[in-house]
Amino acid sequence: LSSVPLQILFYVNGIYYTFYFLVTLAMIVYKSQVFSYPDDFLAPDLALLFIMAILEVLRLYFGSKGNLTEEEAPLGLSLVITVGSVILSVYFLVWQTYVLKADVIINAVLLFTYGLESVLKVIAIAAFV
Repeated sequence: LSSVPLQILFYVNGIYYTFYFLVTLAMIVYKSQVFSYPDDFLAPDLALLFIMAILEVLRLYFGSKGNLTEEEAPLGLSLVITVGSVILSVYFLVWQTYVLKADVIINAVLLFTYGLESVLKVIAIAAFV
C-alpha cells in the first residue's frame, strides 16, 4: 500500500530543499552585503531559515517513515509539519525584508512540491485506513 510516487517525491524534495536552503542562505548574505539590510531583520530571517530546515528534516523523516511502514500517524504528523513549512515558505516569498525574483521562483517550486506531497499524503493515509 506504500505510495511509490510519494516516496520518490520525498527523495526529490530532500534534494531540492538542500538546494533551496543553500541558495536562500546565499541570497540572505548577498542582500545583507548589497542592500541596506536592517540588522534587526537579518538575525530573524536567518533563524527562520534554520527553523525551516529543522522542520523539513522532521517532515521528510516522518513522511518517509509513515509511507514505508504504512502507518497513518507519522504521515499525519508530516502533514501537520508541512503546514508550518508552508507558512515559513510564504514568509520567504512575501514578508521577507527584500524579495528577489530568485526568491519568488524557488519558493514557488517549493510550494508546488508541498502541495503535491500533501495531496499524495492524504491519498496514502486514506489507503492505509
